[in-house]
Amino acid sequence: MSKLPYRRVLLKVSGEALMGDTAYGIDTGTVSRIASEVAAASELGVELCLVIGGGNIFRGMAGVAKGMDRATADYMGMLATVMNALAMEQALEEAGIKARAMSAIPMPTVCESYVRQRAQRHLKKGRVVVFAAGTGNPYFTTDTAAALRAAEMQCDALLKGTNVDGVYSADPKKDANAERYERLSYLDVLSQDLKVMDAAAITLARDNRIPIIVFSIQTEGALVATLSKQGTSTVVSD
Repeated sequence: MSKLPYRRVLLKVSGEALMGDTAYGIDTGTVSRIASEVAAASELGVELCLVIGGGNIFRGMAGVAKGMDRATADYMGMLATVMNALAMEQALEEAGIKARAMSAIPMPTVCESYVRQRAQRHLKKGRVVVFAAGTGNPYFTTDTAAALRAAEMQCDALLKGTNVDGVYSADPKKDANAERYERLSYLDVLSQDLKVMDAAAITLARDNRIPIIVFSIQTEGALVATLSKQGTSTVVSD
C-alpha cells in the first residue's frame, strides 16, 4: 500500500459499460468481470468507492427528448443507477469483497441511505461503497455525482473507466488520426469541450484539486495498472 500513489479513489463507470455486447440492460458476465477488477484493486489496500451511471437502462435526457418532464425523467434515470449498484454490490460480494450500495434517494428496504460519515466508515473498514441515485436531485448527471462524492470522501483521485484508453482529440473509432492526450488541465477540458465529464464535474474536481484519470475499463488489469501509475490513461489536473 505504501508504494501506491493513491490511498482512496472513486471509480466512475458508465451504465453502458455494464451492457457488454448486448444492446440493453445488465450483462452479468460483464458486471462480474468489472467486479473482479475492483476486487483486485481493493486487495492492494486501496479504499475504493464507485458511481455507476444508468444509461444501459434509462437515460434522463433521452426521456426528455421524447417529451417527458425533465425532473421526472432524471428521477427515472436515478432509479436505473440503483439497479446497477445492486448488481455491482452482489458481484463484488461474490468476488469475495465486502460491499455496500448507498442510495441518495432513501429506499431502506433496498439498500442503505447515503450518509457521508457512514460511507467513510465503510471505506475505512475495507468495504467498497457503491453510490447510487446520483446526487439525489434532478438536473445533475452521474458525472457530477462522482465528482461530488469524490470530494465528500476526500478521495485522492477520480478514475473514469470508459471504452477507450484515455481522452482523444476526436472519436478514435471514427477518426484514425485522433490524438490521445497524456495530460490535460481542467481548463483545457473546459475550453476545448473535450467531453471528459460535464462542466459541473470538472469544476468540482478542479476546486477540490482531485485529478481525473481516464482509462479503459474494458482492458483486463487496467484498473490496477492505473492505480499503480502504469498502463495507458489520460490525467486531467492543474
